[in-house]
Amino acid sequence: MSNDKLTSPTSDSYILAITIVATLGGLLFGYDTGVIGGSQLYFTEYFNFTPSEQGWAVSSALYGCLIGAAFAGYLSSKFSRKNSLILSGFLFAVSAWGSGIPESLDVLVVFRIIGGLGVGIASMVAPMYIAEIAPAKIRGRLVSYYQLAIVVGFFVVFLATYYIGGGDTSAMSANELEEIHKYNVEHGWRVMFWSELIPAGLFFLLLFFIPKSPRWLVMRGKDEEAKSVLRKILGNEEEALVEYNEIKSSMEAGKREEKVNIFKGKFFKILLIGTVLSILQQTTGINAILYYGAEIFSNALGYGPEDALKQQILLGFVNLMFTFIAIFTVDRWGRKPLLLTGSLGMLAGLSVLGFSIYTNNLGVISLIGVFIFIGSFALSMGPITWVLLSEMFPNKMRSSAMSIAVAAQWLFNAIVANTFPMMVGSNVNADVFNGSMPYAIFGAFCLLTFVFVFAFIPETKGKSLEELETIWDKK
Repeated sequence: MSNDKLTSPTSDSYILAITIVATLGGLLFGYDTGVIGGSQLYFTEYFNFTPSEQGWAVSSALYGCLIGAAFAGYLSSKFSRKNSLILSGFLFAVSAWGSGIPESLDVLVVFRIIGGLGVGIASMVAPMYIAEIAPAKIRGRLVSYYQLAIVVGFFVVFLATYYIGGGDTSAMSANELEEIHKYNVEHGWRVMFWSELIPAGLFFLLLFFIPKSPRWLVMRGKDEEAKSVLRKILGNEEEALVEYNEIKSSMEAGKREEKVNIFKGKFFKILLIGTVLSILQQTTGINAILYYGAEIFSNALGYGPEDALKQQILLGFVNLMFTFIAIFTVDRWGRKPLLLTGSLGMLAGLSVLGFSIYTNNLGVISLIGVFIFIGSFALSMGPITWVLLSEMFPNKMRSSAMSIAVAAQWLFNAIVANTFPMMVGSNVNADVFNGSMPYAIFGAFCLLTFVFVFAFIPETKGKSLEELETIWDKK
């Protein structure tokens, strides 16, 4: 935005309220994808899934995410960012109910895909919406709230699955543990899915009270409505008019130019950089550890199923704490330093985890490796990827480019989630790597991430979305 300082406490509160509602989409993103981590321990046993069926049950939602993200660009341009988020909230609620009722893999997959559609739409539209209503000076922090909401969603769902799964079982007898486990296999995993109905319903209802994006309104010729939203956001008539004129000029300049082909010239370069960054966020292995964390703790690290749910809470807590660090440093330190530091930290954490598994030195050292990895991701690739994707694309290509980049992210998320159980169970992993192969592969991608960020990612802090349109001319 042209003026970095908010002048009205009322506008501060208004922007924060809008951001909180939009970031509930991130909370549901985390909740919906995190609920699979605890529930899959039990529905895999209930249905007696093979490793490939387990991988399909876990990853099926991610293919829905891919489809949702792919169409989110069209939906957000045609029907507005706001209405696209309302659709995602409805899909979240349908999926939460339906995922708890199946008696077959096919029915479970259908409802998981429906939830994935909601996640895919929200994951593309929510950060873009926040970026379009946020002043430049605090845009990084506000968009980072989206990632914070994701990790809050993971943390909350880990707590929910822990208590639904029986809570603290350390003092229970063998018979009590057996009864709790039997309940979880028969019913507990269904309740875990149904618990998502509460945040999904809240998100859906609150979305009706937020405004449409002023940039979308200008794009659709609704200038007076756009000015009204800007006045509420900035709390100042003069600043609102300056901001409106800046947006209007950018849009009109785009109309005077030839229709943008995002697959040619500098636009393709920007698209490629954003898409590769999205892919690297997933190939570093974050969601393999988040989705299968309970199973990793239970099988690889020797914890019982119910106790593994407790370890997931610690994992979620570390994720949450380091996301706070990213939020309070992203607009001071910048995007690039955090990405470089975090990618090296992720490599270090995976190296510790992989080495402990390879040498059969499991336990506390393994947990430390997991927590170093999670903390480093939460400091860097988690929130900063979303910040960059929401701000790096010019106005004229933002919807379509973000849609492609986020769809690619979900595709590789699904590939990692689908192949992880097969990698863990492979003969090569057992005979050559002694169980550490997935973490060696993820570590190699962390190193690649460091090199890519160093070479291709520009610093974007403190610049308006319109100013950022010229930054790529210098790259």
